Amino acid sequence: MGRLKQKGKAGAAKAYMTRTAAVKKLQCSLADFRRLCILKGIFPREPRNKKKANKGSTAPTSFYYAKDIAYLAHEPILNKLREHKAFAKKISRALGRGEWSIAKHLEDQKPTYRLDHVIKERYPTFIDAVRDIDDALCMVFLFATLPANDRVSSSLVANCFRLAAEWQLYIMHSRSLRKVFLSIKGIYYQAEVMDETITWLVPYQFTQNVPSDVDVRVMLTFLELYQTVLGFVFFKLYADAGLVYPPTLDTSRDEAGAGIGSFNLRVANPALVIPAKSENTTKKASSKDVHQAIRHIASESSTVEHSTFMAAVNDDVQAIEADEEFVPHLSTSEPNEVASLPTWQSLSAVPKSDPSLLFSPYTFFLSREVSRPVFEFLIRSFGGRVGWPPSSGDGSPVTESDDTITHVITDRPIVTGTGGSQEEKERRRKRRYVQPQWVADCINAGQVLLEDLYTQGATLPPHLSPFDAKPGAYDPTAPLSEEEEEDIRIDDVDGEADEIEGQPETEKLLSVNAGDVDGSRAAELAAEVAGVDYEEMQREVQKVQKAQRSERKATGRDDETDMAKMLLSNKKRKLYERIKHSQKKRAAEHDTLMEKRKKIERERRRSARS
Repeated sequence: MGRLKQKGKAGAAKAYMTRTAAVKKLQCSLADFRRLCILKGIFPREPRNKKKANKGSTAPTSFYYAKDIAYLAHEPILNKLREHKAFAKKISRALGRGEWSIAKHLEDQKPTYRLDHVIKERYPTFIDAVRDIDDALCMVFLFATLPANDRVSSSLVANCFRLAAEWQLYIMHSRSLRKVFLSIKGIYYQAEVMDETITWLVPYQFTQNVPSDVDVRVMLTFLELYQTVLGFVFFKLYADAGLVYPPTLDTSRDEAGAGIGSFNLRVANPALVIPAKSENTTKKASSKDVHQAIRHIASESSTVEHSTFMAAVNDDVQAIEADEEFVPHLSTSEPNEVASLPTWQSLSAVPKSDPSLLFSPYTFFLSREVSRPVFEFLIRSFGGRVGWPPSSGDGSPVTESDDTITHVITDRPIVTGTGGSQEEKERRRKRRYVQPQWVADCINAGQVLLEDLYTQGATLPPHLSPFDAKPGAYDPTAPLSEEEEEDIRIDDVDGEADEIEGQPETEKLLSVNAGDVDGSRAAELAAEVAGVDYEEMQREVQKVQKAQRSERKATGRDDETDMAKMLLSNKKRKLYERIKHSQKKRAAEHDTLMEKRKKIERERRRSARS
């Protein structure tokens, strides 16, 4: 007879633990438990059967793996949190009694902890940390724009601003930026670092307000972890790039509003000075030294033989290339023209454009209404020079009157007037005045676009997201299908040319949908006798058919699907319904955007005819 299992001692009841039981076992407060779980990367789990996991109770609660809680019980940070709790009690008692010297002594011995071991546990390799810095960058850039208050200290905001500037400096130095999207929520950037795609969001430079209903303590715990991670990652990235970390800060330029220009990048000197050995040595050579000298001589001789062999191979390769080189010959039919065919040598000799140096031939000047930190970062990331007026900050490398300026980024309407000297008019004639969207669209396209569509005061083309969309999502760049073109022709009552082109397709649809050629002919004869215009009847019939197609598409019901759903279990049926609901929601959004596009297309065609 097997051993009897007691209730609540095996299975899900033993594998899972409620949050209340976990806090009781760790002997810490709920706030410290949440902080510890965030730092260690432990999150609630969903058991298969909540009733069994909760030992028969159906009360709503959060569950954790019992192994994770046992893992937290041996965490050194937990002891530091307990020490900090005792420290808070002691210093509160000292301040209440007016014992200022004791309170100052306790403040000097305040318990602190480090997160180095946590970073090594969560990110065993450097690539793991690089893959996980998307959220860290978003959080750091967010706190860098927040105002300091009683919940967010000024030192924390300054440290986040420093980390954000260090990341931007590295991206500009390594030319790693690939895409940018100016959205309503903020600016999305995407870069490739260590062959990893990193995307982060930067809010616009408006006055931010911390909502009162947001638990800032949870965000500060995440920020504490993210700051440590970014410190490790930045140190490694700067070291691999041959730069000194951290970059030095020029306080005078920082106070003058230089922004990221107040940080100075310094190149590290990897040269190591090896002390030379004294020549007056009388040390006796050992047998080990003799063997090492023999191996050194053998390696040198092999190196010479290898170099001689490679030289001979290179000579043979050059001879083969000389034999295979294309020699132009005169044509028998056209002796005056010489054939010029592209060869591998000619194609390889053509210089290839580097997308990371997109703006290197140009010099930009930012108007005062343009966000200088954003476009300075974009232009310098692609090799361009950029200047700004003194009202936007200190440290501009070029002035507004510089003759090397090729483009002026402005976001103000055109002011007509005859003011200005002849020199200013000549300077304006040589420069291109474009709107800020041109910079972002050039980066996403990977080439310098024509400035005609982005001139000052012009109506800008749509700024589309450069990121890969989900399968089935609305793509505004995709051409219209035949059915969508047909819907536009049906609704376009004022376009005679479109109606004429749509008549054969309409007759085909009538024959297919009606299923009876004689019936459709009889309907046409009846309409003719009644005096109804043929084209008007065709439009009405097509509208009815369009409504029927939309109804069939919206319902999407068939007998086979209903029968398959009846064979599913209750849990799987509910999961299937949730999946179908999300699919219908996405399809509705897609149809809404497509209807807007059809409306714009109809108006464009009508204006073109008029």
